[in-house]
Amino acid sequence: MNKWMTGALGAVLAVTLLAGCGTTGKDQAAAKEEKKLKVVASFDAMAEFAKAVGKDKIDVVTLIPAGTEPHGFEPSTEVMKELTKADVFIYNGLGMEPWQEKATAAAKNDKLVKVEAAKDVDAIKNTDPEEVEEHGEFDPHTWLSPACAEKEINTIAAALTQADPDNKDYYMNNAKEYTAQLKQLQSDYAEKFKNVHRRDFVTGHAAFAYLCRDFDLMQKSVEDVFAEGEPSPKKLAELTEYCRENKITTIFAEEMVSPAVSRALANEVGAKVEIIDTMESNKDGATYMDRMKDNLEKIYASMM
Repeated sequence: MNKWMTGALGAVLAVTLLAGCGTTGKDQAAAKEEKKLKVVASFDAMAEFAKAVGKDKIDVVTLIPAGTEPHGFEPSTEVMKELTKADVFIYNGLGMEPWQEKATAAAKNDKLVKVEAAKDVDAIKNTDPEEVEEHGEFDPHTWLSPACAEKEINTIAAALTQADPDNKDYYMNNAKEYTAQLKQLQSDYAEKFKNVHRRDFVTGHAAFAYLCRDFDLMQKSVEDVFAEGEPSPKKLAELTEYCRENKITTIFAEEMVSPAVSRALANEVGAKVEIIDTMESNKDGATYMDRMKDNLEKIYASMM
């Protein structure tokens, strides 16, 4: 009888221990999941940089929906909820997200680590009155430059480390790997741009000053041509003259312009409209690195 009771008690104890181990494992997995940093990024490029550094140690939410201009974005109730429960908020800065200061103040999240990704970038001053009116004193489009992206990655790594110091080495190593890719991309295209026939290109929006600085290029913006729908005869004449004088055969636009504008440019200027990605949103799931390489390759091809 005693042997039977001893065996039964042993069996019950074993089952209890096994059940306890199973529960502990689940609890540990849940705890590990809960320990992930909750990161909120203003727009797509910032989210991509965060994921490159944080990888599986963070969960990232992008605040600004695809197709929405970051500068003119108006935070919703859902945005405020995300900021309230976030550990880290990553925004580009330099006037790109003028709403962020009021939004983060209203969120009243004392634990929130705010990081201005572009804070260590040597900012370019806006000289065009329209750009000053839209963006302020400085050009905010820093993420479109591989060299500036390197600095932004390192700034983000420091912010994630501040919020989660136990994983400092993890974040720093990921940042090192990613910036090495950016350095290689810049090196590859610096070599390619040495052999181009000219160094200027025409774009529908003056968003590439930092990229131009990286590779000693020059952009000419024809934003007003695209903003007005079908170009006026005067604007078309000015663009036609510029393109002919400079032998421009490609005009870059952020999004596909109307068929009427494309036809007018093709017929009058003899130039095609090529899409260039500003990486403010991501509709096709391509990575930042792939899109940056695609941008550089298109610009390079237009100069040959």
